[in-house]
Amino acid sequence: MKNIAIVYHSGQGNTERLARQVAVGAGRIDGVTVEVIPAQELTADPERLLAFDGFIWGSPTYLGGVSGTFKSFMDATGGLWRTQKLKGKIAAGFTVSSLPSGDKQTTLISMLTFSMQHGMIWVGNPFLPERREGVAYEQSLNRLGSWTGLMAQGGHSAANTSMAEGDLKTAEAFGANFATVLTRVETEAEEVV
Repeated sequence: MKNIAIVYHSGQGNTERLARQVAVGAGRIDGVTVEVIPAQELTADPERLLAFDGFIWGSPTYLGGVSGTFKSFMDATGGLWRTQKLKGKIAAGFTVSSLPSGDKQTTLISMLTFSMQHGMIWVGNPFLPERREGVAYEQSLNRLGSWTGLMAQGGHSAANTSMAEGDLKTAEAFGANFATVLTRVETEAEEVV
């Protein structure tokens, strides 16, 4: 069995909703277990990450980057970075903001860079937007056209956690794709001499 941790921070509930939808997709794949974990739970104990083969990071986009809570989690992994204990593990990321762009790409690049510094292998979002096939924009898979990771658009407040059907469908497909890749890749990094 391969173990996936979906590590996220959610300020308004949108990122948590997306994390749970990603978990639904990943959980459909045989041979994997999925745990959804708030990032703040791991800040005090980042060693818990060692129990997992793959990670899907999730954060809202705040002012062009990950949230402060998610950044605190990232910073807490410094000891793991110094010893490269996460090297060879598989990673991916997702983000949500209230605007169609909202500078989400910089959030995904931050997660990608974080993963690369730990020696992880990054999995992107491989789905062509369905809009080109005539599917309505709001229902379209990968409607925001992101390949670095999953992007979604959520409501402006905790009272409005509406999300396009296409974004939820993409989240589920994203989770399933990640789990499929994880089951096909050997996650033990070989030392290069």
